[in-house]
Amino acid sequence: MAVSGDLRIRLMGAGLNMIQQALSIFDSDLRLAVSNQRYQEMFDLPDWLVTPGARFEDTIDYLVGRGEYGPQADPDAAVRQRVEAARAFAPHYMERQRANGRWISVEGAPLAPGGWVTVYTDITEIKHQERLLRARSEELSDQVLAHAERLSAANRALAATNAALEEAKRDLTEIEARTRLTTEMMPAHIAHMDREMHYTYSNRRLSSVMPGRPRDIVGLHARDALGGAFDKILPYLCGALDGTSSVYEFTDDASGRRIRLALTPDQVAAGPINGIYVLSMDVTQETQARAALTQTRKRELAASLSSGLAHDFANLLTIIMGLQGRMLRQTDLPADQADMVRATVAAAHRGGALLDRIAQISVHRDLKPGATDIARLLEDLSMMARPALYAGTDLMVLLEDRFTLLLLDAGAVQDSLLNLILNARDAIGTAGGRIRVTARRVQDTWLELQVEDTGPGFSAQALERGLDPFFTTKGGEGSGLGLAMVFDQTTLAGGNVRLANRASGGAVVTLRLPLRSVGADATPKLVLLVEDSAEIRAEIRTMLRDLGHTVIEAATAVEAAQLAELPGVEIVLSDINLPGGMTGLDLGRRVRDTGRAVVRLMTSRPLRDGLRLQAAAEFPVISKPFGRDELMAHLAAEGR
Repeated sequence: MAVSGDLRIRLMGAGLNMIQQALSIFDSDLRLAVSNQRYQEMFDLPDWLVTPGARFEDTIDYLVGRGEYGPQADPDAAVRQRVEAARAFAPHYMERQRANGRWISVEGAPLAPGGWVTVYTDITEIKHQERLLRARSEELSDQVLAHAERLSAANRALAATNAALEEAKRDLTEIEARTRLTTEMMPAHIAHMDREMHYTYSNRRLSSVMPGRPRDIVGLHARDALGGAFDKILPYLCGALDGTSSVYEFTDDASGRRIRLALTPDQVAAGPINGIYVLSMDVTQETQARAALTQTRKRELAASLSSGLAHDFANLLTIIMGLQGRMLRQTDLPADQADMVRATVAAAHRGGALLDRIAQISVHRDLKPGATDIARLLEDLSMMARPALYAGTDLMVLLEDRFTLLLLDAGAVQDSLLNLILNARDAIGTAGGRIRVTARRVQDTWLELQVEDTGPGFSAQALERGLDPFFTTKGGEGSGLGLAMVFDQTTLAGGNVRLANRASGGAVVTLRLPLRSVGADATPKLVLLVEDSAEIRAEIRTMLRDLGHTVIEAATAVEAAQLAELPGVEIVLSDINLPGGMTGLDLGRRVRDTGRAVVRLMTSRPLRDGLRLQAAAEFPVISKPFGRDELMAHLAAEGR
């Protein structure tokens, strides 16, 4: 049976009253919190001074006025002096003789929550025995007796100090436990190495930042704990031991993750360096987003630089094609000149096609990731690519791992792979060979798509410049934009492209795309759909129900704000433009602040619209129109 609060207080009071020593506890405001009966009896205090809340200053004033501390030239100063000493909350031990002739020891110690506890012990009998021993002993010298008395007092003071040390030890242990709990909850690896690069502390998060590494690494050398990554960071570790702080990013080959490492020398003032403080974080997603943003900015710059030139060039091609067409229509044109005119027209047409390719790579393209079955994508790719291959060239498509639905722009991925297959076909030539397309998982971080061929492989120049726009090894037959477009589309998705040669001959192009799964059998949820158009609302409602969700609807943000407070609402899917003065962004912020549901926004506003950009900075936004798979991917996107 649980003990009530009042009963617990009465039991505690009864227990304290059984102690033969006087005890008082004052809080941090110098007000009485607890005392026992012996405390009141020892100092003959009135009831109002032993009532919880009584001021320490009033108690001292009462005792000074009654002569407890002997005659005082300035009673007010004596009170102030003792109150100020009490505010310091310092451990203390003293022995003093009271005005009534009795001796007491006073032992005080601060408490962790604030305030202090004081224990008063009547040592009159001990003092009396000491006097008798001094008076009656003829065998012990006065010096021995004095030492014995000092030793007795020192022992009592030592006991008080030990009690204070035990309290400090408990506080230190509690602080250390809280610190370890805090560091172990952080999504980063925090550690310390000594000068020999052995770990002396770790928050046991190394394996979550760099999968495949041990969790408990204290005592291990950095080479044993980090594996292949050790050689990459060794120069920076040596720099830290020489006194240089550094921040370094590298790719962990074993896991494919991007790691940010911060190293700080363990040095106090100008003293010796005792080791290294280590902070490492997984910044893979940040790197992917940064790569996509960088590529977008490159595109915008290319578009701004080429748009005017492309416009003028297109006009010139139009004039050239018009003039050459008129010449072709002349019946008396000599055959050799007609051939030259036709060649000029063909060149002009090719220039127009080149302009289209430049536009595709420089004009902003809104990625449309959706739930993608990678096995079906590769199957469709094989069907499209085989008819375009030369006789004698085999195409192998391998899926090394099983995948759930992935969040990918299937069209962009398929275009990239088809482009690489056709490049491989041209490299092999009509003699025939083998092309292999492989899809695999890399440490739950990347989807790796690899296209290999048995052709001559990349030249040294192609390995260095193959991803640059307009670089080609096909002479006049190539535009130099194929691999550049693959690089562009892959980088926009947050991935990367690598060119290499096979040891046995042939080229290898590797695409790595962020591995983001979309659960096809996601748990049904209650979705609040906010859309002012009844027709659009009906269409989206059907998609949501097809995905297994339950739907409630609102036409305005004000109405939706009330519905969002209903129990069980897990997702709010809202248009940005809503009537009534409150936008979907305003609604999203209100829902986010409550923490009740996740927010997903949709809009038909253009990509550069100010409100859309503002909304996209805070929530996932999908462009209208969209299909069922795109909606499923949108609901599964990261972020609140």
